[in-house]
Amino acid sequence: MKRIKLTVAYDGTNYCGWQIQPNGITVQEILENCLEDLTGKKTEILGASRTDAGVHAFGNVAVFDTDMRMPGEKFSFALNQRLPEDIRIQKSEEVSLDFHPRYRESEKTYLYRILNRQFPIPTERLYSHFTYIPLDVEKMAEAGRYLVGEHDFKSFCGAGAQVKTTVRTIKKVQVSREGSLITIEIRGKGFLYNMVRIIAGSLIEIGGGMYPPEHMKEILEARDRQAAGPTAPARGLTLAGIRYKED
Repeated sequence: MKRIKLTVAYDGTNYCGWQIQPNGITVQEILENCLEDLTGKKTEILGASRTDAGVHAFGNVAVFDTDMRMPGEKFSFALNQRLPEDIRIQKSEEVSLDFHPRYRESEKTYLYRILNRQFPIPTERLYSHFTYIPLDVEKMAEAGRYLVGEHDFKSFCGAGAQVKTTVRTIKKVQVSREGSLITIEIRGKGFLYNMVRIIAGSLIEIGGGMYPPEHMKEILEARDRQAAGPTAPARGLTLAGIRYKED
């Protein structure tokens, strides 16, 4: 028996998120079906990030166990021949049997894209959040700096999350603009349910002039979801990648 690690990219538009659920098709379900077709056996996949419906990924990570003799690096080619066009394996490799994608020390990087112009662009509608309200990127960047470090992010935790602690460590928050596209890049050791989308919603309010940048510090200190901004739409969010300590 060996364990294979997959780096998975997908367009989340047509899926009800990563994790298998009864109310719709998911990325995990598609992958497991393709694996069963390849190996001839029912195979469970363990994913690193349970992205929500409509959220995209360049580099989510998942593992599965198999007794197939196929070399680890060949699984990417075999699976990509079976997967739909909106899911593609970027890399496959054999790892130790004790490697768990969720419990190994790692850093995740998320990107949130905002189309900020007078009118929407149809080709961007599935991969960015549109707002015509002019956003001040410098104020958004200033506000984002309050989030860097170890904090209690209870104000940025979606309802229904079951966690032992809401303390998390953020390593980087960067806000940049290229033309009409604003990108929020957030890197951290772990994230709460809807945390990045709530941060994005709060930064949009600050960028639009509703609050000054220092309001982000007040949101953190409140430890109250009602103090933060709205949860930004899923389509603007992409899991860019996951880097493990051994990498």
